[in-house]
Amino acid sequence: MELDAQTTDVSTGEAPGGTPPAVMVRGVIKSFGAGDTKVTVLKGIDLDVRMGELLLLVGESGGGKTTLLSVIAGILDIDEGQLDVLGVPLPQLSGGKKTRFRGQTMGFIFQQFNLLPALTAAENVAVPLLIHGTPKKDAIRRARTMLGSVGLGDRTEFVPAKLSGGQQQRVAIARALVSEPRLLICDEPTAALDGENGQKIMAILRDVGRSPERAVIVVTHDSRIFHFGDRIAELTDGRIVSVHEAPRPSPRAADAGKPPASMESPA
Repeated sequence: MELDAQTTDVSTGEAPGGTPPAVMVRGVIKSFGAGDTKVTVLKGIDLDVRMGELLLLVGESGGGKTTLLSVIAGILDIDEGQLDVLGVPLPQLSGGKKTRFRGQTMGFIFQQFNLLPALTAAENVAVPLLIHGTPKKDAIRRARTMLGSVGLGDRTEFVPAKLSGGQQQRVAIARALVSEPRLLICDEPTAALDGENGQKIMAILRDVGRSPERAVIVVTHDSRIFHFGDRIAELTDGRIVSVHEAPRPSPRAADAGKPPASMESPA
């Protein structure tokens, strides 16, 4: 893909060919509190996330990035504006319907891995499937397959305490992907990892984002991973101040982002 640093028009989020965006945000306002204590965190956000892309969301701490993710996920309600996720007007759904929609279409990856310490890697990955009624035998089988796809085929029966930080994050990624979500939302997924493992994790997320039926949003402060994105949106003081194509990686960074011949490593 030929990339440059030109700022793009956020109002035209359709991918080439006219594919509707995975997420369309228009004039979204979100405040907390009331009266003298009211604080407006999102101040008229306009943003699109395209199908088949990995969008990096960057900006200062406290600028509203996590709030925006929570709004897109349907965890927080908006005060004003339009919010369509995968073609569905999210504010029009009831609480129960939002929860079901989120469970059926979205996956989440966080800075903290949030693995259940008493469960094996396979059992942790199987949890979303079990919650949605998949028979345990089938859920474990699918979980093992997904762990193999992220390079942990020989760690399926290990509990989290027996895994490295990089391996635990890959388990968390497998758990987020096992239900085949169309929208993957990631809040600082590499913050707890060293540089090498962060590159490996981003290579996996980049490959997920290349699927034309999926989209990935990653909040990050780590400029070392910017080249994994397709576009970068900067959120400052509750407003999107720029959206531009991600920089092309240097040859060194490109090599660092390539998955190793075998990811069956202790990293």
